[in-house]
Amino acid sequence: MPRTTRSLAAAGIAGIVLAGTAIAPAGAAPTTAGFGRPATSDRTDPVEARRVDSVPTPKLDWYACYGTAECATVQLPLDYDKPKGATTEVAVLRVKARDQKNRIGSLFVNPGGPGGSGTDLALAAPYFLGDDLLDRFDIVGVDPRGVAASENVRCFPSVKEQTKAYAGLNVAFPWTKAEEQAYVASSKAIGKACSSTGKPLTGAMSTAEVARDMEVLRRAVGDKKLSYLGFSYGTALGQYYANMFPDRVRAVVVDGVLNPNAWVGQGKARNQLQETRLASADGAYAALREILKRCASAGPQACPLAAGDPVAAVETVAKRLRKKPLVIEDPDTGETYPVSYADYVGAMLSGLYSPYGYSDIVGITADLLVLTDPATATAARRAEARTALAHRAATAATQQARRRYDFPYNNSLETFLGVDCTDAYHPKDAGSWPALAAKEDARAPYFGRLWAWATSPCARNTWTVRDEDAYTGSFDKRTSAPVLVVGNYWDPATNYQGAVTSAALLPNSRLLSSDNWGHTAYGTSACATGAIEAYLLKGTLPAKGKVCVGDVQPFAEPAAGAAGDRVAATKDDLARRAAPARGEPKRLPPVVAPLPAVGTLTVR
Repeated sequence: MPRTTRSLAAAGIAGIVLAGTAIAPAGAAPTTAGFGRPATSDRTDPVEARRVDSVPTPKLDWYACYGTAECATVQLPLDYDKPKGATTEVAVLRVKARDQKNRIGSLFVNPGGPGGSGTDLALAAPYFLGDDLLDRFDIVGVDPRGVAASENVRCFPSVKEQTKAYAGLNVAFPWTKAEEQAYVASSKAIGKACSSTGKPLTGAMSTAEVARDMEVLRRAVGDKKLSYLGFSYGTALGQYYANMFPDRVRAVVVDGVLNPNAWVGQGKARNQLQETRLASADGAYAALREILKRCASAGPQACPLAAGDPVAAVETVAKRLRKKPLVIEDPDTGETYPVSYADYVGAMLSGLYSPYGYSDIVGITADLLVLTDPATATAARRAEARTALAHRAATAATQQARRRYDFPYNNSLETFLGVDCTDAYHPKDAGSWPALAAKEDARAPYFGRLWAWATSPCARNTWTVRDEDAYTGSFDKRTSAPVLVVGNYWDPATNYQGAVTSAALLPNSRLLSSDNWGHTAYGTSACATGAIEAYLLKGTLPAKGKVCVGDVQPFAEPAAGAAGDRVAATKDDLARRAAPARGEPKRLPPVVAPLPAVGTLTVR
């Protein structure tokens, strides 16, 4: 089967327990059939309206950038209760509609994270968005406060201090007692630094503040109401906006959905791990089990693990690596790379993000079966496995080196934590994470620990900074136009049940289900892509109960023209490329889902 080279969307907590593939109720029927018919909606709360409406509409001083786009920066209030007080700089980028005569307006986009760059996503729009959207909308991306080209959050006074604090985070997730102790120590150091040196920005990075920024910028680009497409954590931003400004919605689409109540932690759930509330690991484990089930049915010619029991093969590799990490040598360079149990789990999760990732999962597992018990294979097979894994490890090591916390200051982890730790409630003591993470693993094998440890710096005893104006609900407002909620049955990060529960919360919403693989649904089939675009362009909703099917299914021939790779490039890389011409194949959007470092065998 093909092994696609791609980047793991690395960094949105999500997912509720995957409850099979039954079609779930989509909530109350939306009150509009299209944009021409007005709907009765809830009103923006007067306090919230006063906050944003008291800010004068900014004048965006656009300038040409990256060859195909326009860029601008704007100063927005650090605290919207003090509109004339301190400000923070926010970066905006737009790719103008190709058909300006028939332009509908602006489409705001967000790739997730939290911490993903909206300006990166907007610049990449010609590579993944449909031609009709590119014709009719200016595509607008905003770097949330603290992130990327906006004023950066910075929790440490120097790279040296940051490097010391991050020392315990050099594993995909901690497994041994020593690793757990080091991870807890680093988590506490980061929480304390972001609650002191990181202020005031860390106390003003909640999703609510970004929604307020987007509302002011909606006015600045001249749109009467908001059109929005958000992926992964970007679905939280879309739902926050829809509930904070329910009468200012033109069309909101959220794909790969977080349940906002579970994200925040309501009532007694405030003392739970965020992973306990979201159960991302359950979705990842269900997807893995389904892949292994289909592997067995496909037979040994299609799946190398099908010669035996694929489920047992994965557990055999896991047990061997828990007992002793494997060290592999690159036959071309002589470099050696350790492969731990955590690396293996991280590689499997990475594979689950791609429609084609099933082939990487079974391939890595088959290679590790051989190398952890060499007597079971021929010398040629051992050499083949060693070469394959060494090349993966070398590629991953190069990527890790590029992301190293070295000169210049890298704030990518702090952007994720600055939102999540400030937005949501987490257990009090970072020292409680080892026991709590073990419980997650007992419920959702392999992936429970990985997802649980991602938020350990958010422990409330050490992450003490809060945003007094963070929004905590309600998330059940009736919007002026429907919210299209898109959920993928086999999403390993933002699980399908997150879409089901979010659609049930919003009275003016429609649930679109998709039986596809990888993270999010847009771009995986003409059905899902077409339904999303039809709503954004015309206000036409998919039929109630609609289920799309992904073009790529494990161990089956993909449909002609199926997109299996994501756009993954820097702004400079994109600026040097020619975007696909009208009608040429698109790729998947470069969505971002929060994870810790996923180790040596990351699928790329």
